[in-house]
Amino acid sequence: MYTKVMVVDAQRLVREGISRILESELDIQVVATAVDGREAVDVALEKQPDVVVIDGQLPRLSGIEAVRRIREKSHDTMCIVISSLNGPSQVKQALTAGASGFVPKDAGAADLLEAVRTVRQGRSYLAPTLADQVISALTAPAEATPGGVSELTARQREVLQLIAEGLSTKEIAKELGISLKTAQTHRANVMDRVGVHKVSSLVRLAIREGLVAA
Repeated sequence: MYTKVMVVDAQRLVREGISRILESELDIQVVATAVDGREAVDVALEKQPDVVVIDGQLPRLSGIEAVRRIREKSHDTMCIVISSLNGPSQVKQALTAGASGFVPKDAGAADLLEAVRTVRQGRSYLAPTLADQVISALTAPAEATPGGVSELTARQREVLQLIAEGLSTKEIAKELGISLKTAQTHRANVMDRVGVHKVSSLVRLAIREGLVAA
């Protein structure tokens, strides 16, 4: 019996590279791919893979938010976050979102394969190189840094990410299917809650928190 895996990454070469590594194993089959967080949620709910291997930083909806939504709606689908950002904040966000595994992007193929097989068995997997980060992540205060995003709602985190990606308020309203007035309200609430009122500062915050790549 093989493990059905979905691969999510914005970069085609990364998606294809990971897919080939997984497909080289007789007990693993890649059943779907996606390029952004929103597509990842939709396709995961449709295809119902056993495991989703997902980049933590994705356009439109971060990989962390995608993991949270997938896990809320499909409890049998395990998620492994892969990321080039491996600090305590990123590890903690992935774990609290419901990820069962975390693998840095500079890990080897053997680590990824072990992660897939481990979470498929209902256990958690963390790359050995992340031991110190995991300890820091689990022992850090809930709000480890001023102006963090942990207290934002899911919608507000979406808005923050889209602002950081360069979308105007009008474009954000269209992307999220909400009115311009509602988008303006969300934008103002985000700025108030994180204590930042300049777009450039919001971008830096989003990068620091792993919502977007630098």
